[in-house]
Amino acid sequence: MAIDVRTLQGEECIRYLADLAALRISVFAAFPYLYDGDEGYEAEYVKEFASERGSVLVAAFDHERVVGVATASPMWAQKAEFRQPFEKAGLDTGRLFYFGESVLLPDYRGRGIGHAFFDRREAAARAGGADLACFAAVIREPDHPARPADYTPLDAFWSKRGYEPVPGLVTELAWKEHGETHESAKPMQYWLRRF
Repeated sequence: MAIDVRTLQGEECIRYLADLAALRISVFAAFPYLYDGDEGYEAEYVKEFASERGSVLVAAFDHERVVGVATASPMWAQKAEFRQPFEKAGLDTGRLFYFGESVLLPDYRGRGIGHAFFDRREAAARAGGADLACFAAVIREPDHPARPADYTPLDAFWSKRGYEPVPGLVTELAWKEHGETHESAKPMQYWLRRF
């Protein structure tokens, strides 16, 4: 069955923000994020995302059902904790695009949709004048107790796309994971690609 992947901007995004929130809660519940999703937080997050000038939302549709979403926006529009490692390293955030989440329901994986998400976000970055793109991935220990026996990290996929982890380019983001009573900070490794 063919999946339709579309790039949405501005007002077009608004219609699908609830889908983005639901997919984030569902997909990020699994390892390695173990996110114990909060609908209130999600509502604020997606509202903030939609208001950022230059942001795009790439959505995968199975007919009219949204089965996956990826986001991208200029790094200069991100919060300080996202920008700070790049600014400290002397990188111009005005030439950098930040790729946020890329969430896809398990039944739709392995069909090339992840590549389509990157293709469209990279096109948006170039159109926005960026010559660098980045994303952050949570750092988990190889022996983490919640790690499934059949878990395969996405490092090889990201490397084939031309992204590399940048030593020392790490930030921390806080969220509540399953089993926690409150949010805790998690280390996030930045991966970077030059166009």
